[in-house]
Amino acid sequence: MFELKGLIIDAPHIEHILAGRKRWEMRAAGTRQRGTIALIRRDSGAVVGVADLIDSLGPLTENELLATGALHLIPSQRVRSMAVVKYRYAWVLDNARPLSTPITYRHAPGAVTWVNLNAEVVNALETNWVA
Repeated sequence: MFELKGLIIDAPHIEHILAGRKRWEMRAAGTRQRGTIALIRRDSGAVVGVADLIDSLGPLTENELLATGALHLIPSQRVRSMAVVKYRYAWVLDNARPLSTPITYRHAPGAVTWVNLNAEVVNALETNWVA
């Protein structure tokens, strides 16, 4: 067993990540976290996949965001309108893969980004994730 953190991600972004269409999860700050992470669909109470967090880039300029749209999937009109101005950091994900069966978990009230997953969830992930 190893320690594993879960990253909470809104729909539809998490579906795009799991389908391999989105490699950058945009956030308001960078992260030092690296390695395999669990992917949690916001408000679902379930881990739905795993991915490798390999880098954190930013803050990115408007021009950089426009040039990398295929990686983060933010429409150019939203970038230009400043609708996403606070999301200037790209958390670079690789090797995202969905679980065949989501794994339920519980986290402390107030968790908005990272969740420390307990041993039971980590054990279930170790035996069930898709390689």
